[in-house]
Amino acid sequence: MSETLPPCPECSGVYTYETGALLVCPECGHEWSPSDASVDAGKVIKDAVGNVLADGDTVTVVKALKVKGSPSGIRAGTKVRSIRLVDGVDGHDIDCKIDGFGAMQLKSSVVKKV
Repeated sequence: MSETLPPCPECSGVYTYETGALLVCPECGHEWSPSDASVDAGKVIKDAVGNVLADGDTVTVVKALKVKGSPSGIRAGTKVRSIRLVDGVDGHDIDCKIDGFGAMQLKSSVVKKV
């Protein structure tokens, strides 16, 4: 086998194999089309204003956010440094650390690139 198959988009497993027109991951059982994998690789994440975000960017929270377990939330205008873009759950596609709150995930729709 001369070509290398892409890892699983669900679990990042490297033992993928072809079955007809589909790629299959034996670790999690996920099946996908090879053309779908190339579309996900070019995914662009934009902030609330439409600026393209990248790993390591600094962003500002544009609206007040409630944080479960905290009496105060994250206020609008809070700066977040060194963000990491991830495929999170429920639309949370930014992984970051916020001073006073710790590690958390944010939606790109509530931040603006500085």
